[in-house]
Amino acid sequence: MSADRFRSPSFWFSTLENPVQPRAPLEGDIQFDVAIVGAGYTGLWTAYYLNQREPGCRIAVVEAEVAGFGASGRNGGWCAYYFSGIESLLADPNQRERALALQRAMFDAVDEVGRASSASGIDCDYAKGGVLIAGTSRPELERLRAGYDEMRGYGFAEQDFRWLDANAFAERARIHGALGGTYSPHCAAIQPAKLAQGLAAFLESRGVAVFEQSPVRAIAKGLLTTDRGSIRADNVLRCTEGYSCRLPGLKRAILPLHSMMIATEPLPDSTWREIGLQGRPTFADHRRTVTYGQRTGDDRLAFGTRGLYYYGSGIRDYFEPSDPAFAHTRATLLELFPSLSDVEITHCWGGALGVTRDWMPFIHFDPHSGLGAVGGYAGNGVAATNLAGRTLAELVLRETTERTRFAWVGHPSRQWEPEPLRWLGSQGVRRMGEWADAVEQKGRHAGMFGSIFDAFASH
Repeated sequence: MSADRFRSPSFWFSTLENPVQPRAPLEGDIQFDVAIVGAGYTGLWTAYYLNQREPGCRIAVVEAEVAGFGASGRNGGWCAYYFSGIESLLADPNQRERALALQRAMFDAVDEVGRASSASGIDCDYAKGGVLIAGTSRPELERLRAGYDEMRGYGFAEQDFRWLDANAFAERARIHGALGGTYSPHCAAIQPAKLAQGLAAFLESRGVAVFEQSPVRAIAKGLLTTDRGSIRADNVLRCTEGYSCRLPGLKRAILPLHSMMIATEPLPDSTWREIGLQGRPTFADHRRTVTYGQRTGDDRLAFGTRGLYYYGSGIRDYFEPSDPAFAHTRATLLELFPSLSDVEITHCWGGALGVTRDWMPFIHFDPHSGLGAVGGYAGNGVAATNLAGRTLAELVLRETTERTRFAWVGHPSRQWEPEPLRWLGSQGVRRMGEWADAVEQKGRHAGMFGSIFDAFASH
């Protein structure tokens, strides 16, 4: 298999210092203590913490392509405190204390990614510049303020969430039309592929087996099977996120939703003085259809938008630059930074992330069968996968800790609807979000459009 194929999944892969050389596939039948399906962040962090805690544990990670090929190597590089679905937990008085502890653990997960990568010699361009969210219309700003007031009402302090008026926001980022917004320090910008590839290499150096080009066809108690071999293990862990639908019986478990990204040419200092983003904070506005961007370690602007679902839970790994979704992403970027209209877009890519029916991620582990599964980050997985990896490692070791008591451990999500309802619903909700954003950009409240979107979707 040509190594050139693995330079094209994303800007992050294409700019790695050395071309990715796929590791050898699984051949024959082998015995391990723990077998992990998927060499994305969840699988790699789980192996990392198991190896740290139990160096003698025999661990294998089995990957269909190469480490980080999926969402872990295609994302926006936001190592952020966000945890999908936590709003409903915080709103429930019976869940609130556990939710607050989970949110604080997410704050720490942002720092832990930096600590662990540094301790392991992984240079992933980690820069903890925080995150800026702009309100570019009065209704957007009001929704943003309401969310900020909620978080402060739950007891989070100024050092966690800060309100910025228009002038204070402009000192950090000059997003066109920003009337104000929020800042949180609990976010770092990273180079996603460097982190995934670095973790895989570090694990190998510690004796963990990493098999690539080995699609897993079946998972059962004590056994995973590929086309050319199998692994017997006391614990078998599925960490396949948006690609879970390719495994038998999981077509409706996690919906693969695609995000689309672009990256500019390196920008000169004069441009950065004009648009801000000193210290590499990540940024977005507060539209419902989701935007996200960062200043990269080599001074480009990487920017993305979200929302494409393909019929039958289809997954696309490669996109032509002429795909209309990229024109939309570029147009959205220029809404925020009109001065970039003449800047060349050098890279376009997309990929699938995983969403559960209630937008809440989950960690499942059955100590009797040794079967485990994690996923459903809904695009907020860079830091959450680290917390998941630590938690799943503790569950595999049959430990009870604060982490293993968090609400996502054992959380049940009902299945997505069968087709064509799944596709029709996703298209309808996306359209509602687009209409709501268009109404709010005119300074009017979205009304029914916004309410319907908010009832069925979440950031």
